[in-house]
This record gives sequence, C-alpha cells and structure tokens, in this order.
Amino acid sequence: CRNATVFPLAELKDEVERELDHLCTLSFTQDELDYLSSLRFIKSDFVDFLTVFRFQRRFVEVSTDGDRLQIHARGPLVHVMGFEIYMLYIVNELYFRRLPSGPEILAEARRRLAAKVALLKDVTPELCADPEWSFTFSDFGLRRRYSGPWHDEVVRTFAREVPEFFRGTSNVHQARLFNLTPIGTMAHEYMQAYQAFGYRLRDFQKAALENWVQEYRGDLGVALTDVVGMDAFLRDFDLYFAKLFDGLRHDSGDPIAWG
Repeated sequence: CRNATVFPLAELKDEVERELDHLCTLSFTQDELDYLSSLRFIKSDFVDFLTVFRFQRRFVEVSTDGDRLQIHARGPLVHVMGFEIYMLYIVNELYFRRLPSGPEILAEARRRLAAKVALLKDVTPELCADPEWSFTFSDFGLRRRYSGPWHDEVVRTFAREVPEFFRGTSNVHQARLFNLTPIGTMAHEYMQAYQAFGYRLRDFQKAALENWVQEYRGDLGVALTDVVGMDAFLRDFDLYFAKLFDGLRHDSGDPIAWG
C-alpha cells in the first residue's frame, strides 16, 4: 500500500480470509460464458477453459507483519495470476467499509461526479472540434473502487450523461450488465510471464508483443510500455510492431515526458 492508512491493514486479515474462501467457491455461470463467447476477440478454447476454472485456496496465503497485511499467491501461473484484481478490490472495499459512510459521504461523491460530467459537457465543442484528435475515456477503476454499488453508479452515469466520450469499462461484468464495451490492454504480468517462458531474456518483450498480435489479430491493439522501462521498450518496439499495434499505454509518471 503506497498510502498512509487510517487504521493498520493487518486488522483486515480475518475478513480478507473469509472473502478469499468465498472467492474460491465461485465459478462462471452459463450466461457469463455465453457472453464471453459473443466477444469477437475471445477464443472458444479460452471459454472452454473457464467452464472448469476455479481459484484454488491453497495457492494464496494471508499473513501479518506487525501492522502490515501481507498476501502471497504462489503456484502455477494460470492459477495465481488472476488473484491480483480480486485481492486489490477486496482489500480496498473492506478498508472503506470501516470508514464513515453516512449520506454526506455519498452526497460529496455525487457532487464530484456531477462536476466531472459538467466539465466534459462544457468543453464538448472544443473536444469534438477536430475528429482526428477526439477525446475519449474508459473506466479502469475496479481495483481501487470505494464500493461495488458506487462503481456501478459511476459507470452508469458516464454512459448516460457523456456517451460521446465514454467508451466502456475494463470490468467485463459491468460491460455485460450495462451493455457497454469491455475494453482494456495487456497487463504487466502478461509481459513479465514471458521472462520465464523459455525465450532469451532480451527477447521476452518482442515475444509477448508478437504472440499478442497472433492471438487477437488486430483487436485490443494497445501495447504496454513500462514493464522494464521505456528505453528497453522502445528498443523492441520497432517499425514492425508500430504498424501492427494501434497505440501505446502510458501507465504512470509524467505523460508529457512519456509522449
């Protein structure tokens, strides 16, 4: 956790354990699998895999170190990589449930959301003036959300109020429920996995980029740039990849310097 907390996160250990136990009982419903099958870029063999997939509790361990909460997932990559998203938002929501949550909190949240929507509407003519430089955004807020219901409200509000700018959400569950576009990019751990897949270490990014293109065939064409630093990425991302991908993802740091 990069921020100071109001109370020691170690206090959440028992609650996190219970949520993990529940997570490991879940499996995909047929409606969810049918939805995934309807997405052009999801292959049928992956959907077949998800029909039998469940998180395995033995691969994740929760412990404390003084005031610190520690969560370790160890095991086969296919079983442990997916824990990250769930663990981040479980801890986040459990943390916020302990903080004040009266009507004034929700009122302030809605005030801020309305201000963002109003700002977008005020500058719509400017943002839409040049069709080649149009402004769009998507929701990637799952891992750090205040709560599930509030996340739903934010996404529904953007979709209703500023559909000309709002392109979708990385939360595939919300995309299915609210008839939005599921949208995202490759994850850091996707690239990192290729460091252990038998390629020469100096070639791992090129192998990951090449296999991504072979899997998605022109869909999901945004490459992640900062896994081992921008200089190393640019050495690998040559004209060949520049013509295969639609764009690049700036993850952190100064966007002007990155650009």
